[in-house]
Amino acid sequence: MHAPENISHGAEGPQSALERKYILEYLQSKGVDLENLALMPKEEQQNLMREASQYASLKLAEVESRAKFRHDIHAPS
Repeated sequence: MHAPENISHGAEGPQSALERKYILEYLQSKGVDLENLALMPKEEQQNLMREASQYASLKLAEVESRAKFRHDIHAPS
């Protein structure tokens, strides 16, 4: 089996590499790597990937928030 496609492919945007990093970070926190994930039942894979995607979304929002905050602090009035 191969790794789930929703982590290995997709639209490439400026944050896609960071998103993949956060997804892998989440999976690792659950004791799962891509090889183990591919061996899991499909429903379990989908649940883990859903959770990992939510985690990555929250982390990306945090990064964006910090960047906006820094910009607001350093922007001339």
